[in-house]
Amino acid sequence: MQPIVIIGSGMAGYAAAREFRKLNPEQELLMICADDAANYAKPTLSNAYALKKAPEQIALGDAEKMTAQLNMKILNHTWVKGIQADAHELQLEHADGASSVQSYSKLVLAVGANAIRLAIAGNGSDDIRTVNSLNEYKIFRANLDQCQDKRVVILGAGLIGCEFANDLQNTGHQVTVVDLAPQPLGRLLPSHVASAFQQNLTESGIQFVLNTTVEKVLKNDDGTYSVSLANGQALTADAVLSAIGLQPNLSIAQDAGIQTSRGILTGADLSTNQSDIFALGDCAEVNGLLLPFVMPIMQQARALAKTLNGEATAVHYPAMPVAVKTPAAPLTVLPAPADVNVTWETEEFDDGMLSKAIDTEGTLRGFVLLGPTAAKQRLALTKLVPDLIPAAN
Repeated sequence: MQPIVIIGSGMAGYAAAREFRKLNPEQELLMICADDAANYAKPTLSNAYALKKAPEQIALGDAEKMTAQLNMKILNHTWVKGIQADAHELQLEHADGASSVQSYSKLVLAVGANAIRLAIAGNGSDDIRTVNSLNEYKIFRANLDQCQDKRVVILGAGLIGCEFANDLQNTGHQVTVVDLAPQPLGRLLPSHVASAFQQNLTESGIQFVLNTTVEKVLKNDDGTYSVSLANGQALTADAVLSAIGLQPNLSIAQDAGIQTSRGILTGADLSTNQSDIFALGDCAEVNGLLLPFVMPIMQQARALAKTLNGEATAVHYPAMPVAVKTPAAPLTVLPAPADVNVTWETEEFDDGMLSKAIDTEGTLRGFVLLGPTAAKQRLALTKLVPDLIPAAN
């Protein structure tokens, strides 16, 4: 029997392997990845500085350790150049330039998402950093360690941008966040909560420049950067970080005739339209839902492990709140489904607020908890929200 092959060594790939090994210690498993296959949790990157975690302390295990731990062969620094779905074969290219063919019995796409990069003018634009992997984080940290005045401009006031802003502000950096949106966390928060959230971060020292975007980044002779904004404002920075979002990696799936939309399209069982090919993680759009967060990945991995082991299992999505790592403004968000009309009911506290998203039938469909007092209601409120994908009967 050919091995089960997992493409990708991120959180999703390792979670799928780990959950499958709990059920089946013997079936041959093969992981293929373009990087070094270090096992780490990507969400830890956005608050590692304040926690005094050096980049080399973040990885939980290298390829050798994970091979032994999961009884799994790992081909790192190896690229999948094509998928022959009918033949159940992969075309591989190795670090030494050699090519080979790998057969599979079942294939798991855990290929993640790439950082979106804006087309920005100027001779400093190539120095704009993204942090979507541990290797990129190592480069960014090395840049930060060389910053004399510790001035950092962050492009993007979304979840990752705000988390990095808070982390860097807590470590003595002067942070300015630029975003085209009128508020931070525009896709997650209603405007009245976003305003309070922004105020809390501003009081911690973070500066926001909203309703505009970066047009040009010039590198100065002293190694600093001049950042020109569309509103005419100019900023000086020692480092520039782009955190404007992620785009699922779809090319390998599309070339193999696998259906995609925003992500790789799967049913509730995580299967694609091609036989014996599955997808999970940041690349997977499951039943129309693209949820690049930790809890959905864990739910996917548990369900997929059972399916790969012969027990067809649909993923169950309960209500899954997202904790935003911004200590200056402690925040938990459970977004309401995008296709549901809701009204917001808000209760204010001395240290924050609780906002509930109520649909037309009076059902709680989401909530936002800002501050320590509101956070205490997380568990009770989560139980009241209907499942996103109900458990199978």
